[in-house]
Parts: sequence; C-alpha cells; structure tokens
Amino acid sequence: MNRGPASVTTTVPARLHLGFLDLNGETGRKFGSIGVAVSGLRTRVTVSTAARTHVSGPEAQRAARYVERLQEHLGLGAAHHVHIDEAIPSHAGLGSGTQLALAVAAGIRRLHTMPLDIRGDAFRLGRGRRSGVGIGLFDTGGVVVDGGRGEAMAAAPIVSRIPFPDAWRIVLVLDPGRTGVHGDDETAAFARLPPFRGADAAHICRLVLMQALPALVEADIAAFGGAIKEMQQLLGAHFAPLQGGEPFSSPDVAAALDLIEGEGAHGIGQSSWGPTGFAFVRSQDEAERLIGLARSHPRCRGLDIRACKGLNRGADIAIDATALPEP
Repeated sequence: MNRGPASVTTTVPARLHLGFLDLNGETGRKFGSIGVAVSGLRTRVTVSTAARTHVSGPEAQRAARYVERLQEHLGLGAAHHVHIDEAIPSHAGLGSGTQLALAVAAGIRRLHTMPLDIRGDAFRLGRGRRSGVGIGLFDTGGVVVDGGRGEAMAAAPIVSRIPFPDAWRIVLVLDPGRTGVHGDDETAAFARLPPFRGADAAHICRLVLMQALPALVEADIAAFGGAIKEMQQLLGAHFAPLQGGEPFSSPDVAAALDLIEGEGAHGIGQSSWGPTGFAFVRSQDEAERLIGLARSHPRCRGLDIRACKGLNRGADIAIDATALPEP
C-alpha cells in the first residue's frame, strides 16, 4: 500500500492587476477588479512530507507562515518540507503573495489527496481581501474579472474569464530599485484615500463591460487598450496623492511607458501599487521593436523591460507519483 505522492510541485504565473472597478461601494459591493496572467515570471513550490517542517528558498519566511496556518487548519499531524524553487518578485504589483500562498496550499492539499479549496484557502491565508483576480488567475489564467467584496466573509467571486489573444504581447516595465506599497502600509494608504466618486466607478464599470471585454473577444487591441488606459487614468489620479502626486510610483517606468506609447503601444498602466508598468502590443516583433527603443533611452537603463505573453492557463500542479512505502 502507498501513502500517496512523494512530492507535489506547483508552478503559478505572475499576474497583472489592470485596475479596480468600483472603489466607491455604494451598491453594497466594493473593489472588483480585472487582471491577466503573464508568462516569464513565476512562483514554483515543491512540497513533500518530512520529519520536521522546514521551508527553504526565496520568500521562505513568508511561506513558513502559510505552511503553519494550513497545517493547523487542516489538522495535519505530518510535517512538511517546502522548497521555493522560484518566486515572483515581491511587492512589485505582480501578485507574489497570493500566488505563493495558493501554491503552498495546493501542494499541501494534493500531497494529502485532499480537494483544492482555492478561494477558501486564499481568504484563510489573508489573501484576496480586496482583489480576487489573483485567485481566479491561479485557477484558470486568461483575463478575469472579479465581482468585488460584499458582506460575506469570502474572497470575491470571479464573474468573467476570457482568453488573452495568442498573438498579442504585453510589454512589462519593472523597476528593481523600488517596491510598491504593501502590508500594513497598504491598509493605511487605503484608509487615507478620499471617497471615490460614484460617477467615476460607474464609468469604469462601463469601460470594462462595454469596451474592454468585447474588444478582447474581438481581438481589437486599440479599443481594449483605450479602455484600460482610461480606467488607469481615473485610478491613477485617485491614488496619485499617495505616490508623490503622480499616477505612477516610478518616474522612470512612467517615462518608459510614455516613450513606447508614442511609438504605438496601447493601454499603458501600472499594476496595483507598482512599480511595474505595462502596455499591450499586437505582436512579438512589435514588442521587440519597442523594447529596443526603450532600452536605449537614458531614463530606462536601470529598468527591466521584457515582452510577455498572456497565459491562458492557471497553475500547473505536478504530482511525483513515486510511491512512499508504508513503514
């Protein structure tokens, strides 16, 4: 007889948070958001049983807290070895915390042949308190929209999922010298923000439902990018007082995006609190052309500028079926 798999390796891509739908909340639901899974940046976690619990690799301290909470919640007497082979850059607007938490949870559950509980585990581990797109993207990839938080103590439900066009590319602009607002500072920042105008929230919802999502289905990059940019402008103006009066937290990222937009990129914006910025282009060739222009600019020399695909799949959970014999 077998105990089950020897180990489980979960690989999950980074995500871009393209913006909140409703920061006003007058309807009874608040936040709501749209996001996309991206290639090239990922978290990869391997979980196995062990004589004592040990967590290693990048983000080990953060992951150890998730392991402890999951073991307690699931009532597991077994100890675990958790190794983080790769980690999405933290506090860069790429969803590192949620994807790490869900990768750890998925590995532990599959190791013990338990069903996944993606939304439940995310909330138990302190993720998805505002945006639910990281949770949805872990499950399905693509472009997802969550319906915001209501009164229920649960992660926001996913209300739409659309594939990202295969030919399109996303130009990512990362600033390794900066980090975005996070943790307690993020909570305090939201508390300091003025009320968001209901009319602006309504307009953003209209932009997403009546322009961005149909344009995505029709592969109309100009219409999609136009909707994302307008939404980002409204949100950027709202968050600007907490970002030095600017819609982007990194002036160098802003300069890079301004340059490539002038050369034909669409839908420029900042993911979450940044500093990561993004833009959409029609093809790999177009992405390479714009990246070459940006990298040659003096303001962009300290930036990490790369082309990514939008990934239409969620996390990959690989089970090592090597049997562990009963003692």
